[in-house]
Amino acid sequence: MISRNILKLCLTAAIAVPAVPVMTVTSQAQVQLHELLFGINRRDDRRRQRETREREVQQVQRRAAAPVKRVTGPRYYSYQPAALTTVTVASLLPDTVEAGGLEPSLDFEATRFAEAIRLAPDTSIAMEKAVADALKAHYAENPKFIWSRGSSVTEHAKAVAALLEKAGDHGLEASEYSVAVPRDGWSMDDPAGRTADMLSFEMKMSARAVRYAMDIKDGAVIPDKLSGYHDFPLPRLAADKAIGILSRTADPAAWLQTLEPRQPEYAELKAELADLRTQDVEEIVIPDGTFVKVGQTEEALPLIMKALRKRVSEEARTKHAATFAEYLGGDEYTHEIAELVQDFQRENGLVPDGIVGRNTVSHLSDVGHASKIERIEMALERLRWHPEEFGARHVLINQPAFRASYFENDETKLSMRAIIGKKSNQTSFFFDEVERVVYNPYWGVPQSIIVNEMLPKLHRDPSYLDRAGYEVTNASGRRVSSASVNWWNYSTSRPYSVRQKPGPSNALGKVKILFPNKHAIYMHDTPSRNLFERDMRALSHGCVRLQQPQAMAAAVLGKTEDYVHGRIAAGGGEKAEEVPEKIPVFISYYTAWPNEAGEVEYFTDIYDRDVHLERALKAVHESRGSVDS
Repeated sequence: MISRNILKLCLTAAIAVPAVPVMTVTSQAQVQLHELLFGINRRDDRRRQRETREREVQQVQRRAAAPVKRVTGPRYYSYQPAALTTVTVASLLPDTVEAGGLEPSLDFEATRFAEAIRLAPDTSIAMEKAVADALKAHYAENPKFIWSRGSSVTEHAKAVAALLEKAGDHGLEASEYSVAVPRDGWSMDDPAGRTADMLSFEMKMSARAVRYAMDIKDGAVIPDKLSGYHDFPLPRLAADKAIGILSRTADPAAWLQTLEPRQPEYAELKAELADLRTQDVEEIVIPDGTFVKVGQTEEALPLIMKALRKRVSEEARTKHAATFAEYLGGDEYTHEIAELVQDFQRENGLVPDGIVGRNTVSHLSDVGHASKIERIEMALERLRWHPEEFGARHVLINQPAFRASYFENDETKLSMRAIIGKKSNQTSFFFDEVERVVYNPYWGVPQSIIVNEMLPKLHRDPSYLDRAGYEVTNASGRRVSSASVNWWNYSTSRPYSVRQKPGPSNALGKVKILFPNKHAIYMHDTPSRNLFERDMRALSHGCVRLQQPQAMAAAVLGKTEDYVHGRIAAGGGEKAEEVPEKIPVFISYYTAWPNEAGEVEYFTDIYDRDVHLERALKAVHESRGSVDS
């Protein structure tokens, strides 16, 4: 076979021969050489193309075999309450034998305590290990009674016992704190028995008062043990600190009351709880899944009409008097009934589409009486995770209500609709402080969005970010073209940052309000204004979108909205302004919460957090109930 180099030499020589007017043998050879050489080149080209296609197919197959790892969010945990230990009264007291006896003392109470130790009963008491350790340490250093003088229970002890009996007013389980107080009258024929009773009461009273102090201040459940979505600071009130204060304070019951949350909402929830416990109500419960449009039939329509009669305003009831009067209990959903439903929806801030679906049913249907009580008990528990006061100025975002509000001196100054995280991108539950407002912000795209949502697009089209108005920077901060990056090389770890430039399509809109936190959650504007018209607004990647972001920015800055408008309109790219004083912001989760009029409203448990908290509280109750004596 002729080699390619020889063919090239022949072709070169043939071309060099001068042309003649008729085809000669030489010209025929040129044609044959051309055809032979070009045929070989075409075969080589086809082979190279085939090999390239094969490599591309193999590369795609390798990528498919090793898919990108998605960035996942926090998870929920199986709650484990603090373990209880069963101890005897004697084991909590100083050991006079090993210690060589207590020091002689002229203090009558110290002497009485020393004598009582010799009569210490083996009565068992169950308590948390931290509480047991605190009591042992306390009585070793302070060998005297806290709750009695002579052979009588003090009035302060009786006041504390009465307070513990009312733990249920706070949504706590009273049996976990209550203590039987020894009677004032006792037989002089059995002083040793009286002493033993006093010691048993002393230790149980101390243990239960310490447990109550810790629970009323910080809650019976440790929130961060519920899930990675909860983020509350530690330490809680320590057992050793609690017993120290209880033993020294002149009025221990009054001190315990100072630990209660002092927000007006806490008092309103307590009042609602007390009221519910006295009620015997007729409930209108519309079945879950009810959905009806005009022209359809619905078996639950009699319940719907009954609920409408109960819940619409007097004005709407008068306006639709004929509709109520003509309804005879059928199941046909008429235009007239739909118009009544539309007015009810308008009164309750719902989309007035006349369709009875999930959100309308939730406003029409009575929340079960027992469910209301449980929701209030959980709201009280969650409030105990917060500081005892919200602050003179503060922002509160209640996620189940899809609402953000600004307060001054416990008065609502501003309240608006909010959009929170989807169930797959839940907004965390924590509190922080507002520090700054940013005008015309960049949007730094979170890693989870880059990996979960952008990478699949970039695999198909590496230039996607360049065209969509994003900036890509490498690890050293230098801007690079999105198209120049081989995105297939990166999954959850990548040496590139992505941010969206300010502008009308920017995901953060015109302003964002920062309270820096490890969850990268903040409040911001959005170009998607139509989403605020929806009733269910769990739609974001975790941050909180505000219906009136510029009004909120003005509130936290202590400025007017015109001032904020001016800063935005000035342009010049992203600019930040510090707030004059840091303002507490509570990103909270309450399925029962008072409105501005002090009336408690109930909301859907959108993230199932009530379910997890209910399980945790049950675990605590079962743990304490199984060994408490």
